[in-house]
Amino acid sequence: MGIRVEELNGTNCKTYLLTAGNDAALVDPVRERLDDYRTLLAARGLRLAMVLETHTHADHLMLSRAAKELLRAPIVMHAESPSPLVDRHVAEGDVLELGGERIYVIHTPRCDFPGGDAGAQYDAVTGKLFKLPDDTVVWPAHDYKGHTSTTVGDEKRANPRFAGKTREAYVALMANLGLPFPDKIQQSLQVNQSGFEADEVAYPKVAEVAAVDEVAPHGLAARLAAVAKPLVLDVREPEEFVGELGHITGAILVPLDALEHRLPKLAGYVDREVVVVCRAGARSATAGAILRRAGFQRVQNLAGGMLGWIAVGLGVQR
Repeated sequence: MGIRVEELNGTNCKTYLLTAGNDAALVDPVRERLDDYRTLLAARGLRLAMVLETHTHADHLMLSRAAKELLRAPIVMHAESPSPLVDRHVAEGDVLELGGERIYVIHTPRCDFPGGDAGAQYDAVTGKLFKLPDDTVVWPAHDYKGHTSTTVGDEKRANPRFAGKTREAYVALMANLGLPFPDKIQQSLQVNQSGFEADEVAYPKVAEVAAVDEVAPHGLAARLAAVAKPLVLDVREPEEFVGELGHITGAILVPLDALEHRLPKLAGYVDREVVVVCRAGARSATAGAILRRAGFQRVQNLAGGMLGWIAVGLGVQR
């Protein structure tokens, strides 16, 4: 039977409806079109089995808590997704089922924002996607030139950033593109990363967030073993703090949406080293910028968050 693929938006930001029998999945839905998606599902008698988010979007708002309640379907994203709204985290090689059909997860990292790794993206595209049969259809998450789909063979032959390029040439090309950030990045990115709306958190400017210094997990571990320890401020949700990832021993929990209100109670730490922590390093970067704006000058963000901490074998408290 297979899975039927249909693009729903007809714009630069693509949303796909996957159907197998009466089961459906929405891929990268745009919040403003939620009513359209619900009407379509109802008209066709489809059961929404899941929402698949291919990446954290910077040019449109993803589903909110309220939208998630309306759809009543689990949100699925990669394990490194920062959002607390995700119900199931997947990784390379995982398999999802839709109406008896299989969806295989292939991880292809992005590199067009600060912290992105162009080399890792080149390896993923050439070593994973380009190994698929040439007639494999590729459906873009975004397209700004009016294209609807392509094939692996076409991309191998004609993609201007990959065709005939070595890894080193690709990395150099991506480092010098000079592309502007998406128009709606200030309104969208931090909301999508944190799961909180703009009226729940006084989000700093994206440039302020990017300016927050990072500390590697082993660097923080070494400082925590010293006499003068930094304050570890965990800005995840309470259920995450005590959940599967655990937390760093001695960390103080102040969820991101409560941080601004708790600043007066944190005033005693204003001259102390503060390391901010979350799941993947996105929410904590926002929190670091909020602290710096409030006068905390010795603030760093834990690179990779709790995922990075655990990945290098450091212990946690549960």
